[in-house]
Amino acid sequence: MTEGLPMEIPVADLPPRIRIHEVGPRDGLQNEKAVVPTEIKAEFIRRLAGAGLSTIEATSFVHPKWVPQLADAEQLFPMLDGHEWLDDVALPVLVPNARGLDRALALGARRIAVFGSATETFAARNLNRTIAESLAMFEPVVARAREDKIHVRGYLSMCFGDPWEGPVPVHQVVRVAKQLMDLGCDELSLGDTIGVATPGHVLTLLAALNEAGVPTNTIGVHFHDTYGQALANTLAALQHGVTTVDASAGGLGGCPYAKSATGNLATEDLVWMLHGLGIETGVDLGRLTATSVWMAEQLGRPSPSRTVRALSHKE
Repeated sequence: MTEGLPMEIPVADLPPRIRIHEVGPRDGLQNEKAVVPTEIKAEFIRRLAGAGLSTIEATSFVHPKWVPQLADAEQLFPMLDGHEWLDDVALPVLVPNARGLDRALALGARRIAVFGSATETFAARNLNRTIAESLAMFEPVVARAREDKIHVRGYLSMCFGDPWEGPVPVHQVVRVAKQLMDLGCDELSLGDTIGVATPGHVLTLLAALNEAGVPTNTIGVHFHDTYGQALANTLAALQHGVTTVDASAGGLGGCPYAKSATGNLATEDLVWMLHGLGIETGVDLGRLTATSVWMAEQLGRPSPSRTVRALSHKE
């Protein structure tokens, strides 16, 4: 092993290549209390692309009142246009409703995401709607996006546990996931919002989704590391055949509903594991680590990623 690279020892029956859906600029930054300058966000995205990430979730077109950190979406998105490094990079954006879609399309967005919940309590708290009402809100958004040949991702939060309702029954998640996909979403991201999933739970849910008609090749996984299970859960999903994994550079982000949450799965930690398994990602781990070190300096605190700390020799 050379410094900064894991020993590569493949494991049978794992996917040969994984697409990392980088969520740092959106999900990672949205809970930051101090507003990050738009120019820094644009540079963050540019550096992530330079590290080889091919899907980078750029921002969210929610009402500024609800997510002040992302109130600059109209200013940020045009700053990303017209650069050579964007030729092979997808920049999905989150849209909550028809108004958000209008704003995104006006700036030329070609990939969008809607954000639903598997539980009624979180749907009420996050969207101020029931699950049924939120799906009804998404329906025209997805339909219009498909008419314009826009790729649509459907996020489903609280797929494993909810801080108010406790463990979420698998059949409940499958029911809502199927309804979300039936709207016409191209992709489903399963969110372990408070980080309580374990590998057996992951495999059981994935199998149940397949039985309900949701194919594995349309599923992505989005794990939080609250209980240190994110990589174990990711490996279980890979063993099932999942090839899309959400992660956040430097481990940015977290869940406001779990005080012990350590945030999203760090992209560097994920890449270290995948490269050790001989799985291609297209990511330069050194450049990615340097990007997260730089971003941590902008935020004024060290990165929570263990791999970033190890490779940058900072504790």
